[in-house]
Amino acid sequence: MKRARTGQYVAISTVGKKVKAFIPDALPPVPALEISPNLQESIDRALLALGRLDSISILLPDMSLFLYMYIRKEAVLSSQIEGTQSSLSDLLLFEIDAAPGVPLDDVQEVSNYVAAMNHGLKRIREGFPVSVRLIKEIHNVLLSRGRGSNKEPGQFRKSQNWLGGTISGNTVFVPPPPGEVAQCMSDLEKFVHDKPQKIPTLIKSLSSIALN
Repeated sequence: MKRARTGQYVAISTVGKKVKAFIPDALPPVPALEISPNLQESIDRALLALGRLDSISILLPDMSLFLYMYIRKEAVLSSQIEGTQSSLSDLLLFEIDAAPGVPLDDVQEVSNYVAAMNHGLKRIREGFPVSVRLIKEIHNVLLSRGRGSNKEPGQFRKSQNWLGGTISGNTVFVPPPPGEVAQCMSDLEKFVHDKPQKIPTLIKSLSSIALN
């Protein structure tokens, strides 16, 4: 089934330039998601892989050590999206008070990612729901030190941003205007916790990640 557009573009003006920002429609999708045989097969393979990972984790002598390295590797990869140059080795050196081989600001930023992820995982283990409040808490930890600490940690952005290129016409993507962010995030929270939906948890999780 060919689906209609998943949102709308609105004309905005930012830094003296006129561009089109994308505002996603609230989830779940309309018409309802149709699980085709090919999609179901992909879901089954993904669940099988997750099951294998869960089985392997039981055999590990120290699960906390595995999580320790996984979280740091993920932090390095995530921070590289923002242009930081830190490697996993630089981060580990920084954590034992040794001198990393890149600017300190870059490693501090990656260290913030680790702290933010640990905070989010801890809160979820304590029973705190995935919510806008939790996302703001994680953001507050992420920008608690170093670059970005003066940009209202824990709050939704109040200025327009964009991904890739420059705003003059070669941007890859222009997300919703600041005034629409709160509503978009509220819609996301409702989607995550809406029980009657017949949407596989795996797809719901991926949809949430994509919107963030």
